[in-house]
Amino acid sequence: MLRQYELVERVKAYDPDADEAMLNRAYVYTVQKHGTQKRASGDPYFSHPVEVAGLMTELKLDQATIITALLHDTVEDTLATIEEVEMLFGAEVARLVDGVTKLSKIETLSDNERAAENLRKFLLAMSEDLRVLLVKLADRLHNMRTLHFIKSEDKRRRIARETMDIYAPLAERVGMYEFMREMQLLAFEQLEPEGYATITGRLAQIRSQEGGQVAAIALDLKQALAEAGLKVEVSGREKHPFSIWKKMAERHVSFEQITDIMAFRVITADPSDCYEALGVIHQTWQMIPGRFKDYISTPKINGYRGLHTSLIYRDSMRVEVQIKTRDMHRTNEFGLAAHWAYKQGDAPDGQVGWLRDLIEILDTAHDAEELLEHTRLAIYADRIFAFTPKGALHQLPKGATPIDFAFAVHTDLGSAAVGAKINGRHVPLRTQLHNGDVVEIIKSRNSEPQLSWLGFVVTGKARAAIRRAVRQKERQEVAMIGAKLYEEIVERLPAKIGKKALKEALKRLELRNEEELMHAIGAAKLNDRQVMEALVPGSAAALPESDSWPLQQRAIAIRGLTPGMAFSLANCCHPVPGDRIVGLRRPGEGVEVHAIDCLSLANGIDADWIDLQWDARTDGATGRIRAVLYNRPGTLAEMAGIFATNKANVVNLQMTQRDDPFHTYEVDLEVRDLAHLTRIVSALRASDALAQAERI
Repeated sequence: MLRQYELVERVKAYDPDADEAMLNRAYVYTVQKHGTQKRASGDPYFSHPVEVAGLMTELKLDQATIITALLHDTVEDTLATIEEVEMLFGAEVARLVDGVTKLSKIETLSDNERAAENLRKFLLAMSEDLRVLLVKLADRLHNMRTLHFIKSEDKRRRIARETMDIYAPLAERVGMYEFMREMQLLAFEQLEPEGYATITGRLAQIRSQEGGQVAAIALDLKQALAEAGLKVEVSGREKHPFSIWKKMAERHVSFEQITDIMAFRVITADPSDCYEALGVIHQTWQMIPGRFKDYISTPKINGYRGLHTSLIYRDSMRVEVQIKTRDMHRTNEFGLAAHWAYKQGDAPDGQVGWLRDLIEILDTAHDAEELLEHTRLAIYADRIFAFTPKGALHQLPKGATPIDFAFAVHTDLGSAAVGAKINGRHVPLRTQLHNGDVVEIIKSRNSEPQLSWLGFVVTGKARAAIRRAVRQKERQEVAMIGAKLYEEIVERLPAKIGKKALKEALKRLELRNEEELMHAIGAAKLNDRQVMEALVPGSAAALPESDSWPLQQRAIAIRGLTPGMAFSLANCCHPVPGDRIVGLRRPGEGVEVHAIDCLSLANGIDADWIDLQWDARTDGATGRIRAVLYNRPGTLAEMAGIFATNKANVVNLQMTQRDDPFHTYEVDLEVRDLAHLTRIVSALRASDALAQAERI
């Protein structure tokens, strides 16, 4: 652990103007506040924030960040308050400490909800000040270094999985490759212990057998470049164990089949020397086609710059070579942290453009699963480069399509897309883009995102925007059905109603506006009686029972069952009065009632069969139909009108497929009997609004 004077000396070495007294005060404050607290390793707890501050000094970060690192756990784990921190260390430090504190774990939630909530807070805190991210990444890295001290294997694996899924990709996204590689290695050890042991063992074996081969190749590279008059530094290393594991999984190959296990780094004086060195290397050794990447002219989205190539060395050995300047190397290893070094100001806007996309995803995600899916897509993918017709460059994940490209340019452009041209040629919207493609999006004012697009888009931003638009469209369509049913309900009231009655009804139903009411009716969240009672209290009581209560609340009686025996109508076939029925009885369970021609019965079921019949007292049940509507204005309203005319109550309505020009719905209807359901299906088939209708 760093001692107090050692930490101060580190900061003063790169920032002579740092406030030594404040640094000392912060060190003493965290030691005092954490007091006798211990970590799982048995070390004093304050050793953790001190080590995190040490990681920050290695990145030469400003004084406020160093102090934040020292204090980052005090508010969460001790009696310290943000107000006290602000009084002692100033508003800037208090704001940063508060930002890091808000990223604390939420143990009461499920794994996905906790991960999503952590991620949500993470991104919002990052958007306010990226130094919060830098401290949190260092905090997670040090926790990973001591993860093996935690006794619970489940807890170790949970932390490792969260690190692999969120923290390591975020470290890569801001260009902090050193942090990313170490996090991945430590998480890999916990998540795949056998794979980790095998690969590290094989690497150690190669190291002992090669007899200095890495050093020999590095020397050959340096000599070839020196003969061309270039002064460079060359170093070599084995590929990262997790990188090898990932490559084995992606290519479905064994360790022996991975040919480019060694990688070499060439450091030059300036960018022009990078290209000259590349030319010398390609003239000396055969390059592997398709493996050259120029990240100097087109940097990665996180600001990474350099030239990458792969060569065939002696005896068909493949090696990877990275060429970059010293400044590029520092930025590549420490990314945004390199731009937060003291007195250097904010990071370049280009490096954090992806963050704006993630913040937009926060606003569109529907639930925890969706937020995690979209964000992982946004932060954890290899990239390709594509251009607009005017030459603007956009970086996208491999496998991206014109729709992904359109949403990357602007959400409105993606929503309005109807076609695309790649390099001047019309292509389907599901066509995958390649490096250097020029993409022109053809749009229309009347277009809207299609559900089918989710089958081929790959970016989190596109998926989030499409799902949001589809949900909004479905809500509007359900509200249209509700409006039609509402008109039919109003006609049955004993008196006309005005705006005042509707306003009072919304209050009684605890709904905010008329749109919510129509959606609730269309989605069958409210039945006719509830709506009538809300509009005109007492009106539903005067109606015949058959016209006021929903059918699922009416009596369903079946002959052939022992009195009092529990039963349920099967969801697979939705039997209704008029169907021949049979009961399935299993030990300890109620009887499940099926239609005799139910397809699930043909599969062979381990249950006792009971011959059953509908009782005359049964007053209806729920049937299910599938309706394929033409996608044009008024078709939903016409279907709803058919239901209303035939006095069938909608219990549930769900769109199952949207594939222009058709929309497919599954509708659960309360009907009196089989004849009633058959008449409704026949009426739907006769309508020009529907392409197909059938009972499920």
